[in-house]
Amino acid sequence: MSDTGRVADATGNWVDTHAPVFARPYLRLARADRPIGSWLLLIPCWWSAALAAIAAGKSGPDPIHLVLFAIGAIAMRGAGCTWNDLTDRDLDAKVERTRSRPIPSGQVTPRQAFLFLIAQALVGLAVLLQFNAFAIAAGIASLATVVIYPFLKRVTHWPQIGLGLAFSWGALMGWAAEFGRLDAPAILLYAGSISWVIAYDTIYAHQDREDDAMIGIKSTAILFGENTKQALMIFFAAAVVLIGIAGWLANAGLWFAGGLLAFAAHLCWQVWRLDTNNPDLCLTLFKSNRDAGMILFAGMLLDAAL
Repeated sequence: MSDTGRVADATGNWVDTHAPVFARPYLRLARADRPIGSWLLLIPCWWSAALAAIAAGKSGPDPIHLVLFAIGAIAMRGAGCTWNDLTDRDLDAKVERTRSRPIPSGQVTPRQAFLFLIAQALVGLAVLLQFNAFAIAAGIASLATVVIYPFLKRVTHWPQIGLGLAFSWGALMGWAAEFGRLDAPAILLYAGSISWVIAYDTIYAHQDREDDAMIGIKSTAILFGENTKQALMIFFAAAVVLIGIAGWLANAGLWFAGGLLAFAAHLCWQVWRLDTNNPDLCLTLFKSNRDAGMILFAGMLLDAAL
């Protein structure tokens, strides 16, 4: 069978080259051809688990929790993207970068996409049920942010806040899974992660700035415009400060501080390199936030272990 359904900004990946042809539209709906989103959803979960280990005086987070978070992040990121594509299918057809997505291009019908959404959500639920009752309730509460997010860009220039609320929820989950409650370090880690998400998604949104403005879609990229670098510095700085206070309250030590400084240096590098008129560079810098997040996670792991 031939495959003519490649998504414009995700060609040459394993889905295009190795996945069965019949499965490719569904894998593209779940963004399996662009795993960066799963990484960015997973990293706050791992941060939270590592910070909880530090607070509990353990040598590291529960490895089973880390694996469960990874599976859950893949499933729920896929479900979220499928929901996003269902709600945005008419808008996606008007934007050059997104009109080749499975629903607007006709590879998958809305009904098929909805059934696929349910299947992914059930996988996420199966993962969630492995945790304590408080963590289960917290995970279910996150669905409100996922449902609301796709509609925000129609009414506010701050949809990135909605994405931050959804993509940072894992910063609460690792702590909840360890302690069965939420404390100040987890709340501050969540707030810091939200600031981080707002900044990196602003970089991402600059890829579609002109098309979005033409069809009436709002974003912080459009709102900040020529002042984007200054805004990014504010949000990145807030992320570093809030995460730093979270670590201090959790009794983190020098290895955590070193990881946080390296994380901050990476964010500064992103702002220095950024050219908002270069879509390819915007995508590259956006993706580099996986590395930034893993640098901080490594510092947390070392702090717990040493």
